[in-house]
Amino acid sequence: MSTQPRYTTALPRHLSIAYALLVVYACLNPFSGWRETGLPLLDFLSAPWPRYYRGVDLVLNVLGFLPLGFVMVPAMPSRLARGTCVLLTVLLCSLLSLGLETLQNFLPTRVPSNVDLGCNALGALLGALAGAHVGHDLFDRRGWLHRWRMRRILRGHLGDTGLMLLALWLFTQLAPESLLFGSGDLRNLLALPTPLPFSAPQFLRLEAGITASHLLAVGLLARAMMREPSPWSIGMLVLLGLAAKTLAASSFFVPGQPFNWFTPGAALGLAIGIPLLGVGLLLPRLLAQILAGIALLVATALVNLAPDNPYVLVNAPLLNQGHFLNFHGATLLVASLWPFLALAYLGLLGTLRSDGAR
Repeated sequence: MSTQPRYTTALPRHLSIAYALLVVYACLNPFSGWRETGLPLLDFLSAPWPRYYRGVDLVLNVLGFLPLGFVMVPAMPSRLARGTCVLLTVLLCSLLSLGLETLQNFLPTRVPSNVDLGCNALGALLGALAGAHVGHDLFDRRGWLHRWRMRRILRGHLGDTGLMLLALWLFTQLAPESLLFGSGDLRNLLALPTPLPFSAPQFLRLEAGITASHLLAVGLLARAMMREPSPWSIGMLVLLGLAAKTLAASSFFVPGQPFNWFTPGAALGLAIGIPLLGVGLLLPRLLAQILAGIALLVATALVNLAPDNPYVLVNAPLLNQGHFLNFHGATLLVASLWPFLALAYLGLLGTLRSDGAR
């Protein structure tokens, strides 16, 4: 591999930390029922091949650590050769996986596995090799992604934080039971009851309001973190959100229908939200940020009022299987907290710009 010096930005380091935290949450969720088994902690390393292990489990364990390996290589110090970065990445990811598998000894709902550990290490290796070759073009200060970022996105940690927020928003769209663009549902997290009974006309209005207000909020949040507004970039973000929702629908709905999310309420919400977003993009920056915050508050309130849709069946047995359960727990946590993180970010933007104007 080339030993040419790399000039990467701080973004891959931030992505590495954020993704590693998601991995920790996914592997240790629900963080309850901790107990001592009395068995040697590393006894699982010499265990035989699991009796009921399936091919999909192998694939999911490899895929789970592949993105972490990909972003960790360009996150390494620039003075290190790429081959050294790959080795360090695989070592750190393997140690993370070993630590998580060991902690699973204390959780009654988890089973530590040497096969999981091996697959995680393989995923980290594949991701690291890809990051060593492609990460240069993505994260290097001379690469196209950095040039786009410097032209469009706020500089420094503020811009990186905004990009990670948008990436997390796309991740929330993979939660199958949430409505289109919906996030901020605290009822499962806090064990709160659903306040309203299901009524088809009322549900349609609530769903339309959730879709429209979240679309407006996300679009204006993206505009707030941009140096120069780019309707094309915001439009691409919305399309990626729809693609993520389509992927979740095809994977987790019963039956698997990729466009189950396109309900009458979602269609009405898109029809309302897209023109509203177009108007919002024409507002002065400060007014657009205020409108984004209001839209987030409205959307979160509506999400917590909306009852479950009894006509949409989620494949609960699939979601409750080990590795899908890990993924599902992570998406639900991020979806629950995302609007509040976005509100904090908008508040920080407003504070910094107010201080700069003095």
